[in-house]
Amino acid sequence: MNSSHFAPNPAGHAIVVTRVAEQEWQAVADDRVVGRGDAAHRFDGRLFISVDAWHEAAFDRLAAAMLADLPAPLHTVVDETDLALTSHWERSGFRTLRREREYLVPTDPAITGLSSVRPPAGITIVPAGEAQEGPLRALDRTIRDEIDATVGWQTMPAEVLPRPAGSTVVDPSRYVVAAQSGAYVGLLRVAPVPRRQRIGLIAVRADRRRRGIARAMLAQALLSLHDAGEGTARAEVDVSNGPAEALFEGVGAQRAGGNLELVRD
Repeated sequence: MNSSHFAPNPAGHAIVVTRVAEQEWQAVADDRVVGRGDAAHRFDGRLFISVDAWHEAAFDRLAAAMLADLPAPLHTVVDETDLALTSHWERSGFRTLRREREYLVPTDPAITGLSSVRPPAGITIVPAGEAQEGPLRALDRTIRDEIDATVGWQTMPAEVLPRPAGSTVVDPSRYVVAAQSGAYVGLLRVAPVPRRQRIGLIAVRADRRRRGIARAMLAQALLSLHDAGEGTARAEVDVSNGPAEALFEGVGAQRAGGNLELVRD
């Protein structure tokens, strides 16, 4: 991960940066490792890098080596409160691309107020694990095409997920789905991450929005997590996505920080 807890620069010791693997770099000074860099492709193709360095000089050397070795554009994520680290990346030519707020979402219906929520007329909510894979993949592709044609998929949360080439639905059992007249019109993905479940994506077809479908899917997903003993779930929302922020804050979600995604074109 990125680090900005820098110790004083080592006096008189040259820093040597070596690419030790396809996506790993290492900085050494006086026979000691003083920093590491990593690169990883996200599922949507974006290339993200991170630097964990013991001091500023090592950070700068690692960043410079990675920028020289890797093709643009390059992305990185930093905590919104880490001004020092943000400044270091900006010095390396990065700029802010998007801001994302992190929420802790309660699952208890007594807190969320979702116990009385019912799907809109004609809509059926299909619980996680019961969606048909073919229609789910078709809906996922439709929604991604709609997003790409408007705000762009770069505004959506990014996850590091292994997936077969060309596949955008990794595990169909993780999806809650909204159906109408036999067709899927909305989906919600719950992603298993360390220590806390994550609402990874809520999306509804453009011609079915503003009808309460997202709220009905969220009610189903949170109730299932509550029944499984999960007290809270995590969610990230782009600050430009007002409806999503309103949805989560309306069920009692609390802000738990935020991140900046930086890019170097």
